[in-house]
Amino acid sequence: MTYRGRIINGVVVLDGAVSLSEGTIVRVEPIDQPKSDGDGSVYERIARIAGKVKGLPSDLARQHDHYLHGQPRV
Repeated sequence: MTYRGRIINGVVVLDGAVSLSEGTIVRVEPIDQPKSDGDGSVYERIARIAGKVKGLPSDLARQHDHYLHGQPRV
């Protein structure tokens, strides 16, 4: 059985009503959480990859439905 929780004031506090017997041996593994503050705005994240792909059609933005879904060109 796996329980989730968090560290509060240096103590593991499990989510929900969990009842483990005194002396139960447990394993605690930190879960990687996505960074929210240090990654920058959506614009900054997109700007890092903008213009990196080579060989795309010059009219891709205007004709994306044609290239992705086979719709007639506009």
